[in-house]
Amino acid sequence: MKKYYITTLLVSLAILLAFSFVYDAWTPDETEDTLKVGFIYENDGSTPFTYSFMLAQQAVEREYPDQVHVLSRSNVRASETEESLRELVKKGCAIIFINNATTQVRAMALEYPQVQFCQISVGGDASSADPANYHTFSGEIYQARYVSGVAAGMKLKQMIKNGTVPSDKALVGFVGAFPTAEVISGYTAFLLGLRSEVPTATMKVRYTNSWSNYIKEKAATEALIREGCVVIAQHTNTTGPAVACEEAAESRSLIHVGYNQSMLDLAPSVSLLSVRINWTPYITGAVGAVIAHKPIEKTVDGRAHGNDMSAGLDKDWVEVLELNQYIAAAGTGEKIAQLTEAFRKGSVSVFKGNYTGTDPFDPADTIDLSKGYIENENSSAPSFHYVLDGVIEVEN
Repeated sequence: MKKYYITTLLVSLAILLAFSFVYDAWTPDETEDTLKVGFIYENDGSTPFTYSFMLAQQAVEREYPDQVHVLSRSNVRASETEESLRELVKKGCAIIFINNATTQVRAMALEYPQVQFCQISVGGDASSADPANYHTFSGEIYQARYVSGVAAGMKLKQMIKNGTVPSDKALVGFVGAFPTAEVISGYTAFLLGLRSEVPTATMKVRYTNSWSNYIKEKAATEALIREGCVVIAQHTNTTGPAVACEEAAESRSLIHVGYNQSMLDLAPSVSLLSVRINWTPYITGAVGAVIAHKPIEKTVDGRAHGNDMSAGLDKDWVEVLELNQYIAAAGTGEKIAQLTEAFRKGSVSVFKGNYTGTDPFDPADTIDLSKGYIENENSSAPSFHYVLDGVIEVEN
């Protein structure tokens, strides 16, 4: 009899243990009517890029406090994204946002059709061959780049007028991550905005070949400053350029324009303003669509290209951040407001003028901007990939 009871006890424990594994794998962490929302970050909040993205996560938690449960994973390398995606799917996430450009997300979308996968744009036009539950999105950042270029140009014009900068030394430096269309489009828009105020300005570009490398970004900035650049802007994900400019400002006049977050606290004497993509409108809208059981692209307020979405200043998808009133040229705030309104009305043509450009990887691929170029026409990913001839110099 004793042996019988022991056997029964062991069988019962085994059943309970097996049930616990199943429960852990498939039962929601909260109640059944709570939507689980996943976030996968390439870095953490210490980098301006991911910090900017995390603001959207916080907005989701504020907007749907009783309807969502957020799960996030930080410092996930692109090559390791699949593991984190599987983990969040196992946890019951119905929608997952990914802020890196890995190609693994499409495959996961095919494998888990019940989950909505929303990834920042990875380049190229939207494709009808993408799974129905795979979505891409981004802000039309070239608009904010252009506006910030105008603001920097107004300051540079003031410096030339005051004799701080010789008129023939209107040199702009740009620290970029990679020679991709995303980066090239951004620095071109910035320079065209600046040249609307200072037509003689030219640009030097240095690539770090990394999205987030503080040391390389700071070193590239220091090299551009040594070469005589008086305006520095960036399309990289750390504060290295801002710090380098602030340190150099002790001995010379400089202007810095940041990316992803305001850098006025780090570089108060040189940081003019920053620009960023505002991820909140898309992310909160997409979560709301899933809660309401509606298609994302028909719910979110933006421009849809199939399962891909974008918008600019008109929908607050991109932003020009706080202007440093202590160093800005007179009238800069008013000019920013005027341009923002003009973009909302669709009356600004950025990529247009007496310019030609060349694809840095294919000299046979050229463009004449006399008739203009429409950015983000077919995709949320930027597509302008030409280096302006005689105006922009890319350094090794």
